[in-house]
Amino acid sequence: MIELWNSSAPGVLRLPSGRLVRGRGLRRTPPTGPEPTYGLYLLGKQPPAVSWESRWVRWPDFRLPADRADAADAFREAWHRAETERVELACGGGIGRTGTALACLAVLDGVPGAEAVAYVREHYARRAVETPWQRRFVTRFE
Repeated sequence: MIELWNSSAPGVLRLPSGRLVRGRGLRRTPPTGPEPTYGLYLLGKQPPAVSWESRWVRWPDFRLPADRADAADAFREAWHRAETERVELACGGGIGRTGTALACLAVLDGVPGAEAVAYVREHYARRAVETPWQRRFVTRFE
């Protein structure tokens, strides 16, 4: 059995179901502690290679995912995996795209779309989900 994230570790968000996911910025030094078992990377260009299983969603900075259906599928996969694996979501800074994706995971976990941004800002980063169109994306996410 895989040991999950420590709920008090930097960047770890506890969803209402108890699932733990870690958000982070790739431009920052990686946190100490265990590596993810799965990573979802939200970048405008292909991310650097990692030693764990990962998936890339093409998502330019300050924008929305290039393929929204692919992004929704990736969020569902990350949410399912978070039940039994150490899942990491990351973009360049760890705030806008990562916060938006974390808010979509919160919606999958039962948080109403209209409340998901506030949930992530309270439990992950107060500046998460940076743009009006990212906020709208979350409120319309199902």
